[in-house]
Amino acid sequence: MGSMFRSEEMALCQLFIQPEAAYASVATMGEAGVVQFRDLNSEMNVFQRKFVSEVRRCDELERKLRYIQAEVHKDHVHVPVPESSVFPFAPNPREIINLESQLERTESEILELSHNAVNLKSNYLELTELRHVLEKTHAFFEESFSFQQQDGVSTTGTDSLTKALISDEALNSQSQVTRGRLGFVAGVVPRERVPGFERMLWRISRGNVFLRRAELEDSLEDPSTGNEIFKTVFVAFFQGEQLKSRVKKVCSGFHASFYNCPSAHSERQEMLKGVKTRLEDLNMVLNQTRDHRQRVLTTVTKDLHNWGVMVRKMKAIYHTLNLFNMDVTKKCLIGECWIPIKDLAFIRHTLAEGSKAVGSSIPSFLNIIDTNENPPTFNRTNRFTQGFQNLVDSYSVSGYREVNPALYTIITFPFLFGVMFGDAGHGIILTLFSAYMVIYEQQLSKTKSSNEIWNIFFGGRYIILLMGFFSIYTGIIYNDVFSKSINLFGSSWSNNESPSSILGNKSITLDPATKDYSQEPYPLGLDPVWQVAVNKIIFLNSYKMKLSIIFGVVHMMFGVVLSVVNHVHFNKKINILLQFIPQMLFLVLLFLYMVSLMFMKWVWYGPKNPLKTSPRCAPSVLIMFINMMLFKHTKPFDGCDEYMFEGQDRLQKIFVTIAMLCIPVMLFGKPLYIILYERRRKKHTSDSCGELNGSIELKETELSGMLNEVAGHEEEEPASEIFIHQSIETIEYVLSTVSHTASYLRLWALSLAHAQLSEVLWNMVLRLGLTSETHWGAIKLYIMFGVWSMFTLAILVMMEGLSAFLHTLRLHWVEFMSKFYVGNGHAFQPFWFKHVLENEEAVED
Repeated sequence: MGSMFRSEEMALCQLFIQPEAAYASVATMGEAGVVQFRDLNSEMNVFQRKFVSEVRRCDELERKLRYIQAEVHKDHVHVPVPESSVFPFAPNPREIINLESQLERTESEILELSHNAVNLKSNYLELTELRHVLEKTHAFFEESFSFQQQDGVSTTGTDSLTKALISDEALNSQSQVTRGRLGFVAGVVPRERVPGFERMLWRISRGNVFLRRAELEDSLEDPSTGNEIFKTVFVAFFQGEQLKSRVKKVCSGFHASFYNCPSAHSERQEMLKGVKTRLEDLNMVLNQTRDHRQRVLTTVTKDLHNWGVMVRKMKAIYHTLNLFNMDVTKKCLIGECWIPIKDLAFIRHTLAEGSKAVGSSIPSFLNIIDTNENPPTFNRTNRFTQGFQNLVDSYSVSGYREVNPALYTIITFPFLFGVMFGDAGHGIILTLFSAYMVIYEQQLSKTKSSNEIWNIFFGGRYIILLMGFFSIYTGIIYNDVFSKSINLFGSSWSNNESPSSILGNKSITLDPATKDYSQEPYPLGLDPVWQVAVNKIIFLNSYKMKLSIIFGVVHMMFGVVLSVVNHVHFNKKINILLQFIPQMLFLVLLFLYMVSLMFMKWVWYGPKNPLKTSPRCAPSVLIMFINMMLFKHTKPFDGCDEYMFEGQDRLQKIFVTIAMLCIPVMLFGKPLYIILYERRRKKHTSDSCGELNGSIELKETELSGMLNEVAGHEEEEPASEIFIHQSIETIEYVLSTVSHTASYLRLWALSLAHAQLSEVLWNMVLRLGLTSETHWGAIKLYIMFGVWSMFTLAILVMMEGLSAFLHTLRLHWVEFMSKFYVGNGHAFQPFWFKHVLENEEAVED
């Protein structure tokens, strides 16, 4: 818990590691994630560093892994999810050699299988196309045509002489071996190229090529990609060798495949029989090859995840070692890093174990370096506190050893959210949703989702859980469950007939001074009778508005009090006198006084108060506060008092006067102290050091701390800039105190808006189903309940919940944290394998 109060103490260390022990030592540090290394070779590019060959070696292993993963995904092989979140350690040198040989062997085997599969599929595709050519072209060769001779011109007609294009009898005739013999080319062409293919054949032959085609009904498989392809069988008849050459060139240009197709029917049948036999044999070989490939890939997937983790860790180690520098003798690696002081013993033990593991006779060690550099901010968190720390870091990272607001945000954030989202029913929905994520977080964390909204919800599951708890609590206080009140303890209001009959009256104004009120308040929260009161909104307006101001003033005062902790820790105790006390007085004398008036009004002006003669006429706190600030009087209503007690006017003038006097103290106190005292002391100290000439030894850290004590600046600022800076801070505090107090009224506004929207949704949707008296009422209620549930989840829980979350975030970032939080630090970014693996997965997604 101490690390959550402020960032941990850090030390800048220098590591001296033997080269043979460096890999093992850095690997252990990467598992712990408590060391942030600095780059000592920033002037070098990546190709000039010592371990560039090892990084390339890791890149080659990653390339092989990516190829294997691509083949696994291409074959749709299921990759098992690791059962635990414990990843394998970085491989040692012997394991690296084994891993390289295993990946090399696996890649070669998969490459060979893929190459063989492509060749087999190519042969299978060619045989399949040839089968289709032989089957489809039979009809083309036997196709008849008719012609009629009229005046020496061939025309088609009814009286025709039918002849085959190329018949078996014609083939046997010796007279066919003449110049008038028809030639042909058979093959397949991609279906999308057929129109252009036909046009080009017509153009190059001037219509003297007779083309017949038939589309293949079934799709074929591309051997290389596995995609579906659609083709068309064609036969082009022509006459002459010159035309044959042109036809073949066109076919080649359109990526058509040629196949030798006999003209004789018997020969085609004989070839078709042989092709079908070869296809059956080839299909059997393909199935065996596919099964073998599946077994190989299934075996590989068991180790694929671990291999990837090991290679990523190994590459991260060598990248980190490239940040080290070599000493002059080239026998020692020197590195600089930030380490939390709590983990120094662990790092020393890690260095010793690393040297012992490789049998080095020279031990590795670390030295702490004294530096004036601002250390990084490291707040050690767990699964519960991580979400709240992220809320603070999203605004800005706290300065080194500055008070961390995340510790207090754990309570104040969900509480203020609950004040705005005060409905027990909606709070139960939030609690159930977050409880599901918390209970099954181990299983859900293993499932890497690309849905950004889900990842945000899952990352803030503990925040949502507490928001749900506090929403239930404030909903009980408001007595609001889905816009309805619950009567558990009986109402404190009654009429002359029965104590409970007042709940049936739809038009009643509640007055606690009447005899209808028992003068005994409801035990927990609001009395349920207010649900039916005419003046319900007036009462809740006043009640929630005052609560908002009370919570806001207390919240801001707590923020101002936390600034004292920073002043004391950074040895700026003068700021307590010149900054904290005036700020607190200004806040207490004006706004805390206004809060006290609210409590006095609640107590002194009750329905039965013996101290007041006219208890029903209470002065307005708001008007009283405005008159107090303006030093004026307002004539009260008849029979009412202007003030609550004797001497209040005089006391208020004293309060305002003191508060106004605090402004010049905040404005001029700190600049005058810096100019008149701090700088003189600094000059006197430097002169004394020069006169003593080293006789008095001062530690460098003490001297730098004393010189940097002046307003936190290492260099002297001009007096004008100091006054301007302080003027801005003073004006901002004075004006923001007023605006921030009013800003907390959003607690009241969003709470009323949420309650009214919930009530409107109940009355206009669900009530329509509940008030139905016909036999269709059950169906109508079923439909109305579904609509009401949908709007409740979408509008009241999601949209209103997001609105309340953002307003709560603003109250913490601006109204609360501005009172003490500087946020000028930089985050601690350790070398941690967890971050390396998460970043790699995010890049892959």
